[in-house]
Amino acid sequence: MKLEIRRLDAATEGFAEQLDALLAWESVSDQRVQSAVDEIVEQVRLHKDAALIEYTNRFDRRQVVAGVELVIEHDRLEQAAKSIPTQLLEALEQAKERITRYHQRQAQTSWQYTEEDGTVLGQQITPLDRVGVYVPGGKAAYPSSVLMNVLPAKVAGVKEIVMVVPTPDGFVNELVLAAAHVSGVDRVVTVGGAQAVAALAYGTETVPKVDKIVGPGNIFVATAKKKVFGIVGIDMIAGPSEILVVCDGKTDPDWIAMDLFSQAEHDEDAQSILICPDEVYLDQVKAAMERLIEPQSRKDIIKTSLEGRAAFIKVADMAQAMEVANLVAAEHLELSVDEPEQYLPQIRHAGAIFMGRHTPEALGDYCAGPNHVLPTSGTARFSSPLGVYDFQKRSSIIYCSADGASELAKIASPLARGESLEAHAMSAEYRIKS
Repeated sequence: MKLEIRRLDAATEGFAEQLDALLAWESVSDQRVQSAVDEIVEQVRLHKDAALIEYTNRFDRRQVVAGVELVIEHDRLEQAAKSIPTQLLEALEQAKERITRYHQRQAQTSWQYTEEDGTVLGQQITPLDRVGVYVPGGKAAYPSSVLMNVLPAKVAGVKEIVMVVPTPDGFVNELVLAAAHVSGVDRVVTVGGAQAVAALAYGTETVPKVDKIVGPGNIFVATAKKKVFGIVGIDMIAGPSEILVVCDGKTDPDWIAMDLFSQAEHDEDAQSILICPDEVYLDQVKAAMERLIEPQSRKDIIKTSLEGRAAFIKVADMAQAMEVANLVAAEHLELSVDEPEQYLPQIRHAGAIFMGRHTPEALGDYCAGPNHVLPTSGTARFSSPLGVYDFQKRSSIIYCSADGASELAKIASPLARGESLEAHAMSAEYRIKS
């Protein structure tokens, strides 16, 4: 199949503008979507289960009468785990073990120190009480999304995890339910869309109010998460999946072609970019892609993605490749090169970095261990992967001795008076020892 993939050269005039145009993505919804979400969220906030059931019946084509019909009980989750092929269940268990082990290293602990005058300062770490996990439903099965969103919360010590998953036309995905059982979800409710986000944010008779909402969804879900942010916490507003492969021209072109396909098959807006100093190699990868795309079950999606948003970028050398990689700030960055460790200090912006020729991004999606919920659309410049720290809070600890309070008050008092806050100053001054 012939593919028309955009070519850029980092040495040409106007490259920066071309790169900006390539990366541009409007993840914010249009006014039509925003208006619909505003209405849905407000109705669920006001009418709770009644509105939630109405929207679920309308959008998912169901015939729910009472909220209890939306809940999937624990024995049903266990049944799903028993019903899937043994190989799949074992893969879920193995992935759970690896993801849990990795995230256990992220867990923060409380700490304190005592100053010479007896004043104690520190930080107390506590988990969130309740978290909501949104999981896409229907015929699209994303058990990996369940594991990646639930397991860090479990490691953090979150007391209750509520999973919402739509079941359009009543279709229940056994693999998703099995993943919920394996990962230890406390409550599963079969609702989706903006109405599910609103239910998690405000609470209904069936869906308990949560402290934070995580997990991927469509534009209505993303818009609803943005709207309720502040009422609850959210993980991020994610754009389409993306991969940036930096290659020195020595990796098998078929491997790189398939790595680029692995992102392009997500959806038509996904982005796959290859950077290399060897133009002949770029031609070889393109030829491999044109040869390998035909048998792909999602070849139409791959073709649309590649021709709409992909690019091959020619650079002068690997140093320039690193510069361009930092400009892209990709969700997934593959360093398909010899001795990738030498380039790691040069990478400032990336969601996840896959080192060497034998580390395809797909392994990170499922079972390597690090989280696959990553910052997209250049937000790796200031954001990080989902982790245990997203489910823990930090409280400052201040415990003054009499001597410590007296000395601190002598500092606080003039500062407070400098801000014309007399009560602040006097509150401190009362503690000054005469």
